[in-house]
Amino acid sequence: MEADICSQLMAHSSWLNMAELVQYYGTGRRKTAVARVYLRPGSGDFKVNGRAFDEYFVTPAQRSAAKSPLASADAAATFNVVASVLGGGVRGQADAVKLGIARALMQFNAELRKKLKSEGMVSRDSRGKERKKYGQKGARKRFQFSKR
Repeated sequence: MEADICSQLMAHSSWLNMAELVQYYGTGRRKTAVARVYLRPGSGDFKVNGRAFDEYFVTPAQRSAAKSPLASADAAATFNVVASVLGGGVRGQADAVKLGIARALMQFNAELRKKLKSEGMVSRDSRGKERKKYGQKGARKRFQFSKR
């Protein structure tokens, strides 16, 4: 059985390059959004959940937030980015992709950490939704006060 698997791998090795197998992984989180980001050497293609980058992130703010680590590292045309994002809203997902790209870039080159950290892309934004309290309408809002 092992010999059969090895022979299949050898047959397919003609179309597999080592450069295609190299990838850098980073996980990003923001609010309830989680992004798994893979950087692969390439021409700068960007896919999010199998869709084109411009199709997934519609507003310019979301696009600039998601691509900011690549722009600061001058690596926008160096890597193909494949991101799988779950949960949250689109803005939270864009920030999760930003953190995932920053972590993957640091895995690629540890010297980029100083530059990314100075621009605030290394640390996770831990702000989340505040819980609703009992005896209140929401987290902070109270029920309308009635004097009598």
